[in-house]
Amino acid sequence: MSVPLVSVDLPFMFAESTADFQEISLQGRIVYRIADPLRLSGLVNYALRPDGKGYVSDGPDRLSDRVLNEDQVGVRAEIAPLALAEALTAGARLTEAVSTRLRSAETLDALGLAVMDLAILAVKPIPETARALAAEMRERVLQDADQAVCGRRNATVDEERAIRENVLRSDIAVAEKRRQVAQAEMEAKRALAETARTIEREDLEGRIALEERRALPLEQAAVNARTEADARAYALAAVMEVLAKVGPRVLEAVASTGMGPEQLIARALQGLAERADKIGELNISPDLLGRLLRKG
Repeated sequence: MSVPLVSVDLPFMFAESTADFQEISLQGRIVYRIADPLRLSGLVNYALRPDGKGYVSDGPDRLSDRVLNEDQVGVRAEIAPLALAEALTAGARLTEAVSTRLRSAETLDALGLAVMDLAILAVKPIPETARALAAEMRERVLQDADQAVCGRRNATVDEERAIRENVLRSDIAVAEKRRQVAQAEMEAKRALAETARTIEREDLEGRIALEERRALPLEQAAVNARTEADARAYALAAVMEVLAKVGPRVLEAVASTGMGPEQLIARALQGLAERADKIGELNISPDLLGRLLRKG
């Protein structure tokens, strides 16, 4: 009897179905060893042939099949609830889950076997499904590319719209600022005009007040002149009233009062001229004539 104690590296490939009835293939390897040779030798005939070349029974050769069957049962249990898309990306999770199942499998433990390592290297769909998935993926990639192009175009449109809105807001802000500046200028001009009008009104009021102050003496002078004229007129009227009662000779005498000799001589000559028709001859001495000429 010869029970090998070395580890066995056993590759496998299974075909399973997913929850959405899609066929997939799983490739991997499992490493196991005989952990309890005594227990296994009591269950499997490890007696050698007389020539020492092989075992008398096929039990030892079928031991790997038992390990693979247990492995496939675990893989099937984990794949069954998964959809195709999930199964194709669940390699690491399947490896961990199936490894846990195998290490705790009662069948392997009863045989004295221990799983040392398990690796699921590939999970692939059948060629037809792979082509369909490739076409679907290609279509999805194209759709994503189209969406990306549309997204870039939309982003460009949005950016251009944002730029136009910014320009419009800037134009509005500039127009508002210009309006404010124009309004401020108008207010300043209005304030200047109001100030100018106020100054002009105050100047005019000052001139009027000055003219009024100047007019007061003139009015007073006019009043005084009118009063004086009225007084003179009254006095003249009184004098004329008195003179109206006096004879012409008396008036002439009064008028000649205060006259100089020349004025008296001139008045006398005027009287002679008025009575020239009654005077036959008038003699004037050279001394008198010379005096009159010198005075003239």
